[in-house]
Amino acid sequence: MHPLRKKRLTIILFLLAGVGVAVGLTTYALRQNINLFYDPSQIAAGEAPANVRIRAGGMVEQGSVVRAQQDLTVHFRVTDFASSVPVQYTGILPDLFAEGQGVVAVGRLNTEGTFVAEQVLAKHDENYMPPEVSDALKKAGVDNPYTESTVTQ
Repeated sequence: MHPLRKKRLTIILFLLAGVGVAVGLTTYALRQNINLFYDPSQIAAGEAPANVRIRAGGMVEQGSVVRAQQDLTVHFRVTDFASSVPVQYTGILPDLFAEGQGVVAVGRLNTEGTFVAEQVLAKHDENYMPPEVSDALKKAGVDNPYTESTVTQ
């Protein structure tokens, strides 16, 4: 093989190896940081992985909010009106958090089936419903029974 061709082939192989390593590392980093959304029916059916960071959303079940006396821990249930999931959150809840309102929680499902939230996101006004929550409710075939109107996006 001609020395010039051998040098070009070596450079091309190093470039391909470098691009391969870069793509592999990028894919690994993105896979570690992805937050998939699961509705309460999927979580109750066991489709959500345990101890993996996910997003869970639905409506805060009426009468389910229990605040601890000693600290900022709050227990509540999130429902899509077909199934519900217990959620535990320690921290200050958003001002618009209320029973019968849509929420999306970011956290991990523990082995007991409780969703331990790191962050709770609430709607920003009375007409807004998070798209994931709205889609989950529509998939369950129900409108929000806590309001007079139908679920909107």
